[in-house]
Amino acid sequence: MKIVAFCINPLFPDLVMGGATKHLKSIATHLGELGHDVTVLATRRADSSEPFRWHENVQVLPILRFHQPFPQPYAAPAYDLAAILQDVGEYLEGADRFYMHDGEFLFPYAYEHIPTVVSLRDNVYPETLQGGFLFQGDHLVLISEYARQYFLQTAGRFFPDYEKRTVVIHNGVDWEHFKPTAAGKILDLIPIQPGAYPVVLHPHRPEESKGIRETIAVVDLLVHQYGFSDLKALVPNWLDLTFSAELRAFYEEIQGEITRRGLNDNFVFHGWVPQSLMPEYYSLGSVTLALGSFVESFGNSVYESLGCGTPSIPVRISSHREILPETLIDKVDFGDIETAAHIAAQVIGEKRRTSPETLAYLHEHYSVDQQRDAYADVILNARRSGELKYKLSPIGDQTRFMLPIWCYPSARGIYHDFRSDYLQSVSLNALVAAFPQGFTFAEAQTQGIGRDDVLNWYREGYLTPQP
Repeated sequence: MKIVAFCINPLFPDLVMGGATKHLKSIATHLGELGHDVTVLATRRADSSEPFRWHENVQVLPILRFHQPFPQPYAAPAYDLAAILQDVGEYLEGADRFYMHDGEFLFPYAYEHIPTVVSLRDNVYPETLQGGFLFQGDHLVLISEYARQYFLQTAGRFFPDYEKRTVVIHNGVDWEHFKPTAAGKILDLIPIQPGAYPVVLHPHRPEESKGIRETIAVVDLLVHQYGFSDLKALVPNWLDLTFSAELRAFYEEIQGEITRRGLNDNFVFHGWVPQSLMPEYYSLGSVTLALGSFVESFGNSVYESLGCGTPSIPVRISSHREILPETLIDKVDFGDIETAAHIAAQVIGEKRRTSPETLAYLHEHYSVDQQRDAYADVILNARRSGELKYKLSPIGDQTRFMLPIWCYPSARGIYHDFRSDYLQSVSLNALVAAFPQGFTFAEAQTQGIGRDDVLNWYREGYLTPQP
């Protein structure tokens, strides 16, 4: 088959700018290994403008002129958008299948003639969210049950057949690659002394919501309260640093906070690590932190680190509440810096590594072979399903409300993934406890809660109407 794949991000032969592009490479290469002809259309950038191949059957064409650097790829002149639509449309004319990675090709009329599979890789970026609402493909792939419920409870409310087209394919990890690995070439990129001192890993993009401030706060406690004075925290510089004045300003602000806390000797900023060296990188760590508020659809680094033997501490946000049971990983509530530091200090002091039980669970449930086979099955067997019909269900006396997937009751209150805070509400807690399967306005009134209160919680995103 001739398969056209779309990616709004710039792509590179070896460097990977995030989890989404890593999985695209894996999926496309697998299809190529099966003998299919795959053309990946991606965004052109000054440092990625020449065609290259991931496999003899997989060609990457960085020809699309979306706005760079990230964010706001659609902040481009109309003639650039028209050229993008023209280019993608011409490649689709001779294709058997269209695979849209991350749902960000926002022109559903361009693929209505061809079997199309769309995967949504995140829950936050505007273009992905629009892709969820504009979806007119034949299969919609979500990478966690959390992500599936998120889109069903939002975009899916308006399309009766939306749920029928969804399928969950968890991200898979190559456990033969992500395993304990001795330091070698990684030391040419990050000149530290393995084993000489504790190493804290922060393997995330430099975004506020990815938790750099929380990592700084934990390192502060580890150094000044728990006595790990020689600790080193490793933080990658982003590939776009030379392109973005805003990003440079953010780094300067972060560096200022590090200096104010007296941690200059404890932080090492380093170049972006190629995928081939990531097992060495993770294996350097004593502990990996994932303490930001970013609403992950999966969150690869937490689990890749575990595969390499280095314990991870994630916050209970979005899919991290789902992917591993609480008994197999140490989780903390968002903002609980003290508990995170306490756990990290224990992990470092005990020289703890990933437990056999955790590794066994990861290997069983999140295999890269399972992931590749599932994508190949969905893409190769896709058939045109026709248009998804829009249908509005007005909110009224028969509407049943429930706590949405993006909220969960905690000891601190009801945490809201997209507000990154906790709601202290005795009445809402009591209402949800009394009607765990959902409630109407009339049932809320039996608890002394009026219609306006219910609607206000709905508008604030603490309740969602059931389909």
